[in-house]
Amino acid sequence: MRRYRTLDDLDVAGRRVLVRVDLNLPVDQDHRITDDTRLTRLTATLTELAERGARVIVMSHFGRPQGKFDDNLSLGHLALPLSQALGGIDIAVAADCIGPEAEQLAEEVAPGGFVLLENLRFHNGEEANDPAFARALARLGDIYVNDAFSASHRAHASIVGVPRLLPHCAGRLMQAELEALERALGNPERPVMAIVGGAKVSTKLQLLGHLIDKVETLALGGAMANSFVHAQGHNIGKSLCEPAMADTARAILTKAADQGCEILLPIDAVTAPAAAAGAAARTVPIDQVPDDAMILDIGPASADAIGNRLLGCKTVIWNGPLGAFESPPFDAHTTLVARTVARLTRAGLLTSVAGGGDTVAALALAGAEAGFSYVSTAGGAFLEWMEGKPLPGIEALEG
Repeated sequence: MRRYRTLDDLDVAGRRVLVRVDLNLPVDQDHRITDDTRLTRLTATLTELAERGARVIVMSHFGRPQGKFDDNLSLGHLALPLSQALGGIDIAVAADCIGPEAEQLAEEVAPGGFVLLENLRFHNGEEANDPAFARALARLGDIYVNDAFSASHRAHASIVGVPRLLPHCAGRLMQAELEALERALGNPERPVMAIVGGAKVSTKLQLLGHLIDKVETLALGGAMANSFVHAQGHNIGKSLCEPAMADTARAILTKAADQGCEILLPIDAVTAPAAAAGAAARTVPIDQVPDDAMILDIGPASADAIGNRLLGCKTVIWNGPLGAFESPPFDAHTTLVARTVARLTRAGLLTSVAGGGDTVAALALAGAEAGFSYVSTAGGAFLEWMEGKPLPGIEALEG
């Protein structure tokens, strides 16, 4: 059951609406955006507010300036791309995110107009959640909207301080994220499978422990699966591994068995001497990895096993690639599984939610992203949600 307000619950006409978005976009050395996914997605909320006559004040962080002005991290560089994404509308750019000039621009902006504030992290008060800084931000608006799920795992002033001071709600992107996550793990249609990859077991201990209690099947891939294979006594050659996590890996396997959660580990692997594009690859059973080789992808039999389980599932949630997808041919089985999930989703047989930077990149490379029910651009926030951790920004909206 939803415990937060949305744009449907507030009258914004003529009001100054302070919108927290995530403009922490990847850019090149000339400030050109290299992936505009986040920019494209945040336009729904901003466009709706403008069409409803709100006076829109946009705020965001960008990079890690450590509380000091850095022209390379100025949001002024993103004003034109933001304007273009909104259909070419004029955007007034403030030289700071608080203070007299920002307050004047926020007061003078007309209904349907926009002000873009300067980088929040040029002030130490943002990351410190300083009450005085939160009050200075709140003076710019009559209503607060959080549309930055990807930053909502941070207890920063613009995320948790301002909603304590203003009427508040979730934006459309935030609403879509939360509804998708609720469908995936909050109240999912069962059976549920989680697909988890990535490099290290140690960074995903809480995630694995939480998922065992939530899903019927947990499929593991990527370098983190090597630690489980090693813990079972198999040789993994030169593969990336955390030998010190062997006892932990065995404990996770035991807990899963006790909880009735089936863990799918690789039964074969694609190996090569190094993770280099075009390297000579060899597929071997998981217990026959050569001493001089690295496991760089799950094998075809492992991908088939995951695909067969997917046929009996109703919901899947995915975090982490299954191999070194950046270097072909080691992208093959991440791509195969991703396309299977997308095909079942398009057929109406599966609800699929994925998130995490590498995951999004792998799905895009596979051409499967559009076939998923929802793909989150959030990194840390998505992972912490999967781990079952409370997110400060979401809790602030529920208050």
